[in-house]
Amino acid sequence: MRRRTALALLAWAALAGARIAQAQRAPAPRRIAMLSGFAASDTKAFLDLLQPELDRLGWAAGRDVVLLPPRTADGRYERLPGLAAEVIAERPDVILVQSAPATRAAMQATAAISIVMVGTGDPVAYGLVADLRRPGGNVTGSSYLADESLVKTMQILKEAVPRIGSVALPYNPGNDGAVKTVKELPPAASAMGMKMQALPVKGPADFDEMFRLIARERTEAVLLAPEPLLRTHRVALADAALRQGLPLAIVGDPAYLPPNGLLSYGPTRLQYARITARYVDAIFRGANPAGLPVEQPAKFDLAISVRTAKALGIALPPSLLLRADEVVQ
Repeated sequence: MRRRTALALLAWAALAGARIAQAQRAPAPRRIAMLSGFAASDTKAFLDLLQPELDRLGWAAGRDVVLLPPRTADGRYERLPGLAAEVIAERPDVILVQSAPATRAAMQATAAISIVMVGTGDPVAYGLVADLRRPGGNVTGSSYLADESLVKTMQILKEAVPRIGSVALPYNPGNDGAVKTVKELPPAASAMGMKMQALPVKGPADFDEMFRLIARERTEAVLLAPEPLLRTHRVALADAALRQGLPLAIVGDPAYLPPNGLLSYGPTRLQYARITARYVDAIFRGANPAGLPVEQPAKFDLAISVRTAKALGIALPPSLLLRADEVVQ
Protein backbone atom coordinates (compact mmCIF):
# COMPACT_ATOMS: atom_id res chain seq x y z
CA MET A 1 0.00 0.00 0.00
CA ARG A 2 2.82 2.35 0.91
CA ARG A 3 4.49 1.55 -2.41
CA ARG A 4 1.29 2.31 -4.39
CA THR A 5 0.79 5.53 -2.46
CA ALA A 6 4.35 6.59 -3.15
CA LEU A 7 3.95 5.82 -6.85
CA ALA A 8 0.70 7.79 -6.98
CA LEU A 9 2.34 10.75 -5.29
CA LEU A 10 5.21 10.59 -7.74
CA ALA A 11 2.77 10.47 -10.66
CA TRP A 12 0.84 13.48 -9.38
CA ALA A 13 4.09 15.35 -8.79
CA ALA A 14 5.25 14.56 -12.31
CA LEU A 15 1.90 15.68 -13.78
CA ALA A 16 1.96 18.89 -11.74
CA GLY A 17 5.52 19.53 -12.84
CA ALA A 18 4.55 19.00 -16.47
CA ARG A 19 1.66 21.44 -16.13
CA ILE A 20 3.91 24.04 -14.51
CA ALA A 21 6.48 23.60 -17.27
CA GLN A 22 3.77 23.90 -19.92
CA ALA A 23 2.43 27.05 -18.30
CA GLN A 24 5.93 28.45 -18.21
CA ARG A 25 6.39 27.69 -21.89
CA ALA A 26 3.01 29.13 -22.95
CA PRO A 27 3.52 32.40 -24.81
CA ALA A 28 2.05 35.58 -23.39
CA PRO A 29 -1.08 36.84 -25.17
CA ARG A 30 -0.39 39.18 -28.09
CA ARG A 31 -1.31 42.78 -27.33
CA ILE A 32 -3.46 44.75 -29.78
CA ALA A 33 -3.65 48.52 -29.39
CA MET A 34 -5.87 50.99 -31.20
CA LEU A 35 -5.38 54.66 -32.04
CA SER A 36 -8.45 56.35 -33.48
CA GLY A 37 -9.42 59.81 -34.59
CA PHE A 38 -13.07 58.93 -34.02
CA ALA A 39 -15.29 58.94 -30.93
CA ALA A 40 -14.77 56.39 -28.17
CA SER A 41 -18.26 54.94 -28.65
CA ASP A 42 -17.68 54.26 -32.35
CA THR A 43 -14.27 52.72 -31.68
CA LYS A 44 -15.67 50.46 -28.96
CA ALA A 45 -18.44 49.30 -31.30
CA PHE A 46 -15.79 48.28 -33.82
CA LEU A 47 -13.66 46.42 -31.25
CA ASP A 48 -16.75 44.57 -30.01
CA LEU A 49 -17.11 43.20 -33.55
CA LEU A 50 -13.38 42.51 -33.96
CA GLN A 51 -12.85 40.07 -31.09
CA PRO A 52 -15.38 37.46 -32.37
CA GLU A 53 -13.63 37.60 -35.75
CA LEU A 54 -10.28 36.99 -34.05
CA ASP A 55 -11.86 34.09 -32.13
CA ARG A 56 -12.87 32.48 -35.41
CA LEU A 57 -9.26 32.63 -36.58
CA GLY A 58 -8.00 30.97 -33.41
CA TRP A 59 -7.04 34.04 -31.36
CA ALA A 60 -9.08 33.69 -28.18
CA ALA A 61 -9.55 36.70 -25.91
CA GLY A 62 -7.27 36.59 -22.87
CA ARG A 63 -5.54 33.38 -23.87
CA ASP A 64 -4.06 34.42 -27.23
CA VAL A 65 -4.76 38.13 -27.58
CA VAL A 66 -5.59 41.12 -25.40
CA LEU A 67 -7.38 44.15 -26.80
CA LEU A 68 -5.86 47.11 -24.97
CA PRO A 69 -8.11 50.08 -24.10
CA PRO A 70 -8.31 52.20 -27.26
CA ARG A 71 -6.96 55.73 -27.44
CA THR A 72 -9.47 58.00 -29.17
CA ALA A 73 -9.17 61.65 -30.18
CA ASP A 74 -12.88 62.43 -30.80
CA GLY A 75 -11.96 64.41 -33.91
CA ARG A 76 -9.34 66.54 -32.11
CA TYR A 77 -6.23 65.86 -34.14
CA GLU A 78 -3.92 67.82 -31.87
CA ARG A 79 -4.37 65.03 -29.30
CA LEU A 80 -3.12 62.26 -31.60
CA PRO A 81 0.68 62.58 -31.07
CA GLY A 82 0.26 62.34 -27.30
CA LEU A 83 -2.15 59.44 -27.62
CA ALA A 84 0.27 57.69 -30.00
CA ALA A 85 3.02 57.99 -27.38
CA GLU A 86 0.69 56.39 -24.82
CA VAL A 87 0.00 53.53 -27.23
CA ILE A 88 3.71 52.88 -27.81
CA ALA A 89 4.34 52.90 -24.05
CA GLU A 90 2.02 49.90 -23.73
CA ARG A 91 4.37 47.86 -25.97
CA PRO A 92 1.70 46.40 -28.26
CA ASP A 93 2.43 43.74 -30.87
CA VAL A 94 0.24 45.50 -33.43
CA ILE A 95 -1.48 48.89 -33.62
CA LEU A 96 -4.86 49.37 -35.30
CA VAL A 97 -5.54 52.87 -36.61
CA GLN A 98 -8.70 54.67 -37.70
CA SER A 99 -8.41 57.77 -39.93
CA ALA A 100 -5.49 59.18 -41.89
CA PRO A 101 -4.37 61.57 -39.10
CA ALA A 102 -4.26 58.67 -36.62
CA THR A 103 -2.28 56.58 -39.10
CA ARG A 104 0.24 59.36 -39.58
CA ALA A 105 0.59 59.86 -35.81
CA ALA A 106 1.27 56.15 -35.31
CA MET A 107 3.78 56.13 -38.18
CA GLN A 108 5.65 59.05 -36.63
CA ALA A 109 5.71 57.26 -33.28
CA THR A 110 7.10 53.91 -34.50
CA ALA A 111 8.65 52.26 -37.52
CA ALA A 112 9.07 48.93 -35.73
CA ILE A 113 5.53 47.94 -34.69
CA SER A 114 3.10 46.71 -37.36
CA ILE A 115 0.29 49.19 -38.05
CA VAL A 116 -3.04 48.04 -39.51
CA MET A 117 -5.35 50.68 -40.99
CA VAL A 118 -9.09 50.30 -40.48
CA GLY A 119 -10.84 51.98 -43.41
CA THR A 120 -8.37 54.81 -43.92
CA GLY A 121 -9.10 56.98 -46.93
CA ASP A 122 -6.77 57.06 -49.98
CA PRO A 123 -3.55 55.93 -48.23
CA VAL A 124 -1.43 56.31 -51.37
CA ALA A 125 -2.69 59.84 -52.05
CA TYR A 126 -2.04 60.77 -48.41
CA GLY A 127 1.49 59.30 -48.48
CA LEU A 128 0.75 56.60 -45.90
CA VAL A 129 1.78 53.67 -48.10
CA ALA A 130 3.89 53.47 -51.25
CA ASP A 131 1.51 51.26 -53.21
CA LEU A 132 -1.75 49.41 -52.53
CA ARG A 133 -0.29 46.11 -53.73
CA ARG A 134 3.00 46.41 -51.87
CA PRO A 135 2.61 49.04 -49.14
CA GLY A 136 6.23 48.97 -47.93
CA GLY A 137 7.17 49.99 -44.41
CA ASN A 138 5.20 48.87 -41.39
CA VAL A 139 1.70 49.96 -42.51
CA THR A 140 -1.03 47.98 -44.29
CA GLY A 141 -4.75 47.31 -43.76
CA SER A 142 -8.03 48.41 -45.28
CA SER A 143 -8.87 51.63 -47.09
CA TYR A 144 -11.61 53.23 -49.12
CA LEU A 145 -11.60 55.76 -51.94
CA ALA A 146 -12.87 58.79 -50.07
CA ASP A 147 -13.80 61.06 -52.96
CA GLU A 148 -15.44 58.27 -54.97
CA SER A 149 -17.52 57.32 -51.91
CA LEU A 150 -18.64 60.92 -51.46
CA VAL A 151 -19.56 61.21 -55.14
CA LYS A 152 -21.64 58.01 -55.01
CA THR A 153 -23.39 59.15 -51.84
CA MET A 154 -24.12 62.50 -53.49
CA GLN A 155 -25.61 60.68 -56.49
CA ILE A 156 -27.91 58.70 -54.19
CA LEU A 157 -28.90 61.92 -52.38
CA LYS A 158 -29.79 63.51 -55.73
CA GLU A 159 -31.80 60.43 -56.67
CA ALA A 160 -33.64 60.56 -53.33
CA VAL A 161 -34.38 64.30 -53.67
CA PRO A 162 -34.22 65.22 -57.38
CA ARG A 163 -35.27 68.83 -56.74
CA ILE A 164 -32.11 69.79 -54.83
CA GLY A 165 -29.77 72.07 -56.76
CA SER A 166 -27.08 72.65 -54.14
CA VAL A 167 -25.29 70.73 -51.41
CA ALA A 168 -23.11 71.81 -48.49
CA LEU A 169 -19.88 69.91 -47.80
CA PRO A 170 -18.46 70.60 -44.32
CA TYR A 171 -14.78 69.71 -44.11
CA ASN A 172 -12.05 69.81 -41.50
CA PRO A 173 -8.98 71.59 -42.92
CA GLY A 174 -6.84 69.69 -40.41
CA ASN A 175 -7.58 66.38 -42.15
CA ASP A 176 -5.09 65.12 -44.74
CA GLY A 177 -7.63 64.62 -47.49
CA ALA A 178 -9.80 67.70 -46.98
CA VAL A 179 -8.02 70.02 -49.43
CA LYS A 180 -8.00 67.35 -52.12
CA THR A 181 -11.71 66.63 -51.61
CA VAL A 182 -12.69 70.30 -51.73
CA LYS A 183 -10.93 70.60 -55.08
CA GLU A 184 -12.28 67.43 -56.66
CA LEU A 185 -15.93 67.27 -55.58
CA PRO A 186 -17.38 70.52 -56.99
CA PRO A 187 -16.99 69.36 -60.63
CA ALA A 188 -18.77 66.10 -59.75
CA ALA A 189 -21.60 68.06 -58.13
CA SER A 190 -21.80 70.33 -61.18
CA ALA A 191 -22.11 67.27 -63.44
CA MET A 192 -25.19 66.30 -61.42
CA GLY A 193 -26.71 69.76 -61.82
CA MET A 194 -25.78 70.91 -58.34
CA LYS A 195 -23.63 73.63 -56.81
CA MET A 196 -21.35 72.65 -53.93
CA GLN A 197 -20.76 74.89 -50.92
CA ALA A 198 -17.54 73.83 -49.14
CA LEU A 199 -17.49 74.96 -45.51
CA PRO A 200 -14.41 74.64 -43.25
CA VAL A 201 -15.11 73.63 -39.64
CA LYS A 202 -12.44 73.07 -37.00
CA GLY A 203 -14.74 72.11 -34.14
CA PRO A 204 -18.30 72.21 -32.79
CA ALA A 205 -17.96 75.95 -32.13
CA ASP A 206 -18.03 76.46 -35.91
CA PHE A 207 -21.29 74.59 -36.54
CA ASP A 208 -23.69 77.47 -35.87
CA GLU A 209 -21.82 79.75 -38.26
CA MET A 210 -21.74 76.95 -40.83
CA PHE A 211 -25.52 76.63 -40.80
CA ARG A 212 -25.91 80.41 -40.97
CA LEU A 213 -23.84 80.37 -44.16
CA ILE A 214 -25.92 77.50 -45.51
CA ALA A 215 -29.11 79.48 -44.84
CA ARG A 216 -27.67 82.62 -46.40
CA GLU A 217 -26.76 80.76 -49.60
CA ARG A 218 -30.06 78.83 -49.53
CA THR A 219 -28.19 75.57 -49.92
CA GLU A 220 -30.61 72.66 -50.05
CA ALA A 221 -28.80 69.61 -48.61
CA VAL A 222 -25.82 68.55 -46.47
CA LEU A 223 -23.25 65.85 -47.26
CA LEU A 224 -21.00 64.53 -44.47
CA ALA A 225 -17.65 62.92 -45.24
CA PRO A 226 -16.45 59.99 -43.07
CA GLU A 227 -14.26 62.40 -41.14
CA PRO A 228 -13.67 62.01 -37.39
CA LEU A 229 -14.84 65.48 -36.34
CA LEU A 230 -17.99 65.32 -38.45
CA ARG A 231 -18.83 61.72 -37.59
CA THR A 232 -18.33 62.33 -33.88
CA HIS A 233 -20.90 65.16 -34.01
CA ARG A 234 -23.18 63.68 -36.69
CA VAL A 235 -26.25 63.62 -34.45
CA ALA A 236 -26.01 67.34 -33.67
CA LEU A 237 -25.34 68.14 -37.34
CA ALA A 238 -28.34 66.09 -38.51
CA ASP A 239 -30.57 67.74 -35.90
CA ALA A 240 -29.51 71.19 -37.09
CA ALA A 241 -30.05 70.20 -40.72
CA LEU A 242 -33.57 68.96 -39.99
CA ARG A 243 -34.43 72.21 -38.18
CA GLN A 244 -33.51 74.04 -41.40
CA GLY A 245 -35.47 71.57 -43.52
CA LEU A 246 -32.35 70.09 -45.12
CA PRO A 247 -31.79 66.43 -46.02
CA LEU A 248 -28.47 65.13 -44.69
CA ALA A 249 -26.50 62.25 -46.20
CA ILE A 250 -23.46 60.60 -44.63
CA VAL A 251 -20.79 58.26 -45.95
CA GLY A 252 -20.53 55.19 -43.72
CA ASP A 253 -22.13 52.16 -42.14
CA PRO A 254 -25.93 52.28 -41.67
CA ALA A 255 -25.11 52.29 -37.95
CA TYR A 256 -23.70 55.80 -38.44
CA LEU A 257 -26.98 57.21 -39.80
CA PRO A 258 -28.14 59.70 -37.15
CA PRO A 259 -31.83 59.71 -36.16
CA ASN A 260 -32.54 62.85 -38.18
CA GLY A 261 -30.32 61.99 -41.14
CA LEU A 262 -31.87 60.98 -44.47
CA LEU A 263 -29.44 58.35 -45.75
CA SER A 264 -26.04 56.74 -45.34
CA TYR A 265 -23.93 54.75 -47.77
CA GLY A 266 -20.73 52.86 -47.03
CA PRO A 267 -19.01 49.70 -45.81
CA THR A 268 -20.20 48.20 -42.53
CA ARG A 269 -18.11 48.04 -39.39
CA LEU A 270 -18.52 44.25 -39.48
CA GLN A 271 -16.90 44.13 -42.90
CA TYR A 272 -13.96 46.17 -41.62
CA ALA A 273 -13.73 43.94 -38.52
CA ARG A 274 -13.45 40.82 -40.67
CA ILE A 275 -10.79 42.39 -42.89
CA THR A 276 -8.84 43.68 -39.89
CA ALA A 277 -8.91 40.28 -38.17
CA ARG A 278 -7.37 38.69 -41.26
CA TYR A 279 -4.50 41.21 -41.24
CA VAL A 280 -3.86 40.69 -37.53
CA ASP A 281 -3.90 36.92 -38.04
CA ALA A 282 -1.44 37.13 -40.93
CA ILE A 283 0.96 39.41 -39.03
CA PHE A 284 0.86 37.26 -35.89
CA ARG A 285 1.69 34.24 -38.05
CA GLY A 286 4.77 35.95 -39.43
CA ALA A 287 3.68 38.04 -42.43
CA ASN A 288 5.46 41.32 -43.08
CA PRO A 289 3.09 44.33 -43.44
CA ALA A 290 5.30 45.66 -46.23
CA GLY A 291 4.15 42.83 -48.49
CA LEU A 292 0.48 42.61 -47.47
CA PRO A 293 -1.68 44.41 -50.09
CA VAL A 294 -4.08 47.06 -48.83
CA GLU A 295 -7.66 45.80 -49.15
CA GLN A 296 -10.74 47.78 -50.04
CA PRO A 297 -14.23 46.69 -48.92
CA ALA A 298 -16.24 44.84 -51.52
CA LYS A 299 -19.72 45.93 -50.44
CA PHE A 300 -21.33 49.26 -49.54
CA ASP A 301 -24.64 49.27 -47.67
CA LEU A 302 -27.39 51.82 -48.16
CA ALA A 303 -29.64 52.93 -45.29
CA ILE A 304 -32.59 55.30 -45.77
CA SER A 305 -34.80 56.90 -43.14
CA VAL A 306 -38.44 57.03 -44.24
CA ARG A 307 -39.21 58.82 -40.97
CA THR A 308 -36.83 61.68 -41.77
CA ALA A 309 -38.09 61.82 -45.36
CA LYS A 310 -41.65 62.29 -44.05
CA ALA A 311 -40.50 65.01 -41.65
CA LEU A 312 -38.91 66.83 -44.62
CA GLY A 313 -41.87 66.28 -46.95
CA ILE A 314 -39.80 64.11 -49.31
CA ALA A 315 -41.45 61.37 -51.37
CA LEU A 316 -38.73 58.77 -51.76
CA PRO A 317 -38.61 56.88 -55.08
CA PRO A 318 -39.81 53.28 -54.59
CA SER A 319 -36.88 52.04 -56.70
CA LEU A 320 -34.44 53.55 -54.21
CA LEU A 321 -36.21 52.01 -51.24
CA LEU A 322 -36.04 48.60 -52.92
CA ARG A 323 -32.25 48.95 -53.24
CA ALA A 324 -31.76 49.90 -49.60
CA ASP A 325 -30.14 47.41 -47.26
CA GLU A 326 -31.86 49.04 -44.30
CA VAL A 327 -35.02 51.17 -44.19
CA VAL A 328 -35.72 53.14 -41.02
CA GLN A 329 -39.48 53.56 -40.56
